[in-house]
Amino acid sequence: MLSVTKFYLQVFNNKMNTGLWLENLKISWRSINSNTLRTVLTVLIIAFGIMALVGILTATDAIKGSISSSFERMGANSFSIQQRGLMVNINGRSSRIKNYSYIPYRQAIEFKEQFHFPALVSVSVNGSGMATVKYRDKKTDPNIRVIGGDENYLNTSGNDISQGRNFSLLEINQAKHLVIIGDAIARKLFKNESPLQKIISIGNGKYKIIGVLSKKGSSMGFNEDEVCIIPVSNVKQYFSRPNMSFNINILPHNGTLQEIAIGEAEASFRKIRKLDAGSESDFYINKSDNLAQMLLDNIKYVTTAAIIIGVITLFGAAIGLMNIMLVAVSERTREIGIRKAIGASSKIIKQQFLFESVFIGQIGGILGIILGILAGNLVAMLIGSPFIVPWLWIIGGVVLCLIVGIISGMFPAIKASKLDPIIALHYE
Repeated sequence: MLSVTKFYLQVFNNKMNTGLWLENLKISWRSINSNTLRTVLTVLIIAFGIMALVGILTATDAIKGSISSSFERMGANSFSIQQRGLMVNINGRSSRIKNYSYIPYRQAIEFKEQFHFPALVSVSVNGSGMATVKYRDKKTDPNIRVIGGDENYLNTSGNDISQGRNFSLLEINQAKHLVIIGDAIARKLFKNESPLQKIISIGNGKYKIIGVLSKKGSSMGFNEDEVCIIPVSNVKQYFSRPNMSFNINILPHNGTLQEIAIGEAEASFRKIRKLDAGSESDFYINKSDNLAQMLLDNIKYVTTAAIIIGVITLFGAAIGLMNIMLVAVSERTREIGIRKAIGASSKIIKQQFLFESVFIGQIGGILGIILGILAGNLVAMLIGSPFIVPWLWIIGGVVLCLIVGIISGMFPAIKASKLDPIIALHYE
């Protein structure tokens, strides 16, 4: 009988506690609504900190995704042999002491013929980065990239053809005036008609279109569809310049053998370059993911800066919220005295002010998260990345605002709970 009585008493107490919690929540919400201006200013301070944190981190996630997808499209297992003077130097990860000799067409072709590793080998060169493409009375802006490639270039560079065909070996050897154009050029110059077999002007030359590349979109601010690929031998003749350096792209048939293929390629090209055993290589072997990894490594500094900015702003917001809650305690001293006089315990008073502080923190956090996602995805839209919902940073933002609310409200809540009801009732 006694155990049954204890059970019903426990149930009754639980219901009472639940009712008190709900009543405290209602009182806290009414108090927030009664001080609209003060609440809005505090919410905006918290929201700005969370917006800076979530916005920058969302933008960096978008940039990381854009970089990764861009280099994946270039061929995840490919590597290239380039003039060493063209190395990229980022934070000291690579270096050069002098400009080494360029890679002539003869050496590139010799390597392609002599490299017997199971891999695709292509020879390519940059013809121009500021060409204008014309068709009848239509023309593009002078920002078209002209690339010279051979019959294997599309495969080693990660490009696909949506219409038409690739170059043949005979067409490469004869330096034919043929071109494969990017999707953006096809849409701009031809719209509803097929571009195949049409004659276009690239610079001062006339070229017949034999293919259209599949759409890739923009990446890191560059439109990868604004490109013309013509035979590498044709670029050598009509876009020639002093010391033109050619690139050699290698795509192993088996991706797991990439490191072995790199070693074989370096040894073979050193022999072609007639380098002594003790001499360093005067060329650079660039794995397709090297530059991507260097860029991704450097983005971590942006992430660190964003976290520091967000934490500093939230620290300021916590101080502001604490001051506002202390003012609220002073303004409502008589109310606290009345509540204590009619039976409210110190614990209930403490909960009320903590609830208010947490409410304000969470409202600011939700607003900051929404604004941060929008700001971060604005950057994603500008660089052509898909919409990102950063769930990790959303959860982190909610937790941070909860911590800020508890820390900021704890001291004012304790102060309010310790007020003497008799003194509080006499407060004016």
